[in-house]
Amino acid sequence: MQFNLADLWELVVDTVPDHPAFVDGDRRFTFRELDARANRLAHHLAQHGIGRDDHVALYLHNSVEYLEGMLAAFKLRAVPVNVNYRYVEDELRYLFNDARIKAVVHHGEFQGRIDAIRREIPTLHYTIAVDADYETLLGEESTRPNCVGRSSDDIYLLYTGGTTGMPKGVMWRHEDLFFAALGGGGNGRDPITTPEELAERCLEARVRCVAACPFMHGSAHWMALSTLLTGGCVISAETRHFDPFALLELIAREHANFVVFVGDAYARPLADALAVDATRAGRLDLECLRVLISGGAVLSPTVKQALLRYLPETVIVDGYGASETGGQGQAVTATGSPEEPTAFKLDDTTAILDERLRPVGIGVVGRLARCGHIPIGYFNDPTATNATFPEVDGVRWAVAGDHAVRDDDGTIRLLGRGALCINSGGEKIYPDEVESVLKAHPAIFDSV
Repeated sequence: MQFNLADLWELVVDTVPDHPAFVDGDRRFTFRELDARANRLAHHLAQHGIGRDDHVALYLHNSVEYLEGMLAAFKLRAVPVNVNYRYVEDELRYLFNDARIKAVVHHGEFQGRIDAIRREIPTLHYTIAVDADYETLLGEESTRPNCVGRSSDDIYLLYTGGTTGMPKGVMWRHEDLFFAALGGGGNGRDPITTPEELAERCLEARVRCVAACPFMHGSAHWMALSTLLTGGCVISAETRHFDPFALLELIAREHANFVVFVGDAYARPLADALAVDATRAGRLDLECLRVLISGGAVLSPTVKQALLRYLPETVIVDGYGASETGGQGQAVTATGSPEEPTAFKLDDTTAILDERLRPVGIGVVGRLARCGHIPIGYFNDPTATNATFPEVDGVRWAVAGDHAVRDDDGTIRLLGRGALCINSGGEKIYPDEVESVLKAHPAIFDSV
């Protein structure tokens, strides 16, 4: 039984070929159309020497080309690599060499940066700009699937900046990523047990999800992939910078029911935009919006309450996890929830460990860890792999570095990344806790 992302995607395409899959401004694509584009790109890349285990950089803004780039790579058993489009030449040079990039799919505005470092990237031999002759080149390729004996062991690679040092590539097996980070086809229920179950679930009520944050980060493309793999529709924000008013208009126009963003940096301006909209004649109709999800950064309690003031029927979800662990748990806040630090309900694969990697008791601060479906390790970095993914008594753990404490009722309170903890006279101070208090003051907009 194989849980390969390309195979699962094609199963969904065969089940709901004419359902909407992606909205990108004025461009709209069904599952059949998006699959055809991904097949064309896969054939094109194959003709330029891209195949199994080759690394393909996606140096793109949010667009249909980003997702079809991921799908095309999966179809070839190649490995898509996310590129932060804010990187300058030194960071790009490091990333491209560390990841051993062989091809780059990019927006034309980044051509200059690629040209500036190209001679220093010995593995790189092909680039294609999606806003040049991309459509013409792909139009000449076949739309037939490119099947090459795929496996659950095929590699997904996510480069993460983390909190210290240079970016590191987290290597996942497709199957582990599917169950740890993409919801396992759950669609609000238990994960599937066979690939064929996806076909049944795709016929149920579907998500219409707006990705407000960039696909270059795991939070956005994990949500996008999990939406597509349950037959839902991904809606891309039309602006290349965050515009909270434009986001609200997009939600209303496209009848989106899910929105994913990252932390207060998005939520605070969104709450302010909702406050302005509430004073206008002809307010936006946002009754369609059911869930706001923040991944990658915990929301401040006061910011969540500000959002709920204008979206009383919406549920706010803090998703906890890391590039090295996938999604570990959620904290759900609805109208009437108390204003208190976020407490997470985590799954049964998570533990809090001490420095010797042994479980700690109630009320004892330790490091959050996860077993089960976890990454293989860091690409090309055995030292970091051994430190972050240790084995204890035959069990491999992913220990990303977050400190937490378990309360009597079983909930987990996150304290923050251990690397950022301040030691003052022997007392441990976690910046996240201080910032949360400061942000509650009416005269303070943000703190760091």
